[in-house]
Amino acid sequence: MTILEIDRILSILPHRYPFVLVDRVTAVTPFKRITGHKCVTINEPWFPGHFPSRPIMPGVLIIEALAQIGGLLAYASEPFDAQSLMYFLGIDKAKFRRPVIPGDRLDLDVSVVHHRTNVWKFRGEALVDGTVCAQGELLASVVDRNT
Repeated sequence: MTILEIDRILSILPHRYPFVLVDRVTAVTPFKRITGHKCVTINEPWFPGHFPSRPIMPGVLIIEALAQIGGLLAYASEPFDAQSLMYFLGIDKAKFRRPVIPGDRLDLDVSVVHHRTNVWKFRGEALVDGTVCAQGELLASVVDRNT
């Protein structure tokens, strides 16, 4: 079992506050699967406006969390250098099943569906207490940062 704490995550992902949406990686099997989580707190910058009387994590940010942990899986499988970035290309079969609210631990589970050269297809699920909140198939590509 491989565990990545936030300092290692920040050394791999280019994202910074408030857009880092993975707090910890709990397991990685290169070219296969990664699991981790995001601890959702009331201090998140989107909650005052989404929604003021009922704070809910935006679905697009849940998908972004899955994309970020997918990027960590790609990096664990084929480490890329600081001159590269992983770009999110698209999502298919996205479904949102239940809201994510402050106090939830959003568990992230992403598996490789297909990989060829610099293109990755992942299947991801975001869960709270074992219940699926969101799911989808994500497409991403590792590209040169300067292009």
